[in-house]
Amino acid sequence: MPTVLVIAARDDWPTDRVVKTLQDRGTAVFRMDAAEFPQEATLAARIDDAHPWHGGLTTSLRALDLADVSACYFRTPHPFRLAPGMSGPERRFAAAQARAGFGGILTALDCRWVNHPSAMSRAEYKPFQLAAARECGLTIPPTLITNSPDAVRAFAGDIPGPLICKPVASPVFIEGNQLRTVYTRRLTQDDLADLTGINTTAHLFQAWMDKTHEIRLTVAGEHLYAAEVHSKTETGHTDWRSDYKSLTYRTTETPPAIAEAVQRLMRHLGLRFAALDFIVSPAGDWTFLEANPCGQWDWIQHATGHPIAEGIADELLGVTP
Repeated sequence: MPTVLVIAARDDWPTDRVVKTLQDRGTAVFRMDAAEFPQEATLAARIDDAHPWHGGLTTSLRALDLADVSACYFRTPHPFRLAPGMSGPERRFAAAQARAGFGGILTALDCRWVNHPSAMSRAEYKPFQLAAARECGLTIPPTLITNSPDAVRAFAGDIPGPLICKPVASPVFIEGNQLRTVYTRRLTQDDLADLTGINTTAHLFQAWMDKTHEIRLTVAGEHLYAAEVHSKTETGHTDWRSDYKSLTYRTTETPPAIAEAVQRLMRHLGLRFAALDFIVSPAGDWTFLEANPCGQWDWIQHATGHPIAEGIADELLGVTP
């Protein structure tokens, strides 16, 4: 029977909500974590002149006929768990083979995707996002990506206000077995006078945009769920992720012109789900910051009542609003 294949971390509870929503609708769901391959899951797939890729995927709990997959929900699975005792070179080789074999078969499935891994990989590049957003009619902040201190100072001279600096890629890293996050920060004159370390890697600089609040716009297919994000502190006003306790949320409507541009952007990026961040000026204008193809959404559903899990399920089942 038609089955939704879910590839996600076993401990990802937002995925639990989507799976329950699908099952409550009577949908067959086959869920696994990529970490189950190759030790706990077996793949056997064939292709020839007469047949496309076909075969089966089996875990310790159940089996899946690849021909039954009608849709795939792909969300941050854990890495492949390889057999112990391998040398470093052997592990790297085996991981590459698993990615090309297991991952290759999955991405070749002709089904609905939320989201296809190749589209997600490309869409995660912020420079690509900003260019696409601009092309699709969204307003973006003046932006510089550089490792040159002189370029930063020149950019600052062209901008009639403060600058912010933030990571180009994931802001999270591990140091001393502790999880750390690099938040957006406004640059001071002292920062511009001493840009030591800028030449060590790429940095993203943008013009600081005056704002009253931010918007987290969660998109699932044709569903657009907009939530205002307000902070009571200066730290949270600069980067709301740095002070969740100061935040309050309010549902809002997406302006029609923004909604149309966002749908153009989603098509351009090849995505059916994304969490987009905007800032809203005192005049009410929306400025695009970024789109996360695997963004968190469960806390927004809890805070606002937006039926995001239901929207994701709709998209996986091909239900249009």
